[in-house]
Amino acid sequence: MNKSLKNFYLAFFFVALFLAGIISFYASSNPDGLEKVAEEIGFIDTAKDSAVANSPLSDYGVIGITNERLSVGISGVIGVVITAIVAFYLFKYLAKSKR
Repeated sequence: MNKSLKNFYLAFFFVALFLAGIISFYASSNPDGLEKVAEEIGFIDTAKDSAVANSPLSDYGVIGITNERLSVGISGVIGVVITAIVAFYLFKYLAKSKR
């Protein structure tokens, strides 16, 4: 991989970390479309928690961290890092199988 492409990927990775770790806290706290419709129509009370509702990264935060800003930021960073690792190995595998 040439140096400029590597620098681009690194810059993209650090921008994603910044957005997920810091800027994500300022995202809208309003309900998403489906939740809003469920509230308006009146069936929000029948909603059930998902199977992963008690997972370590549920509800855009990290369980056990009481500071909401820190919890959301760490959750975003973990998500970016996991996505980057999966993408790296997937692309590596696909490039290898293409040969």
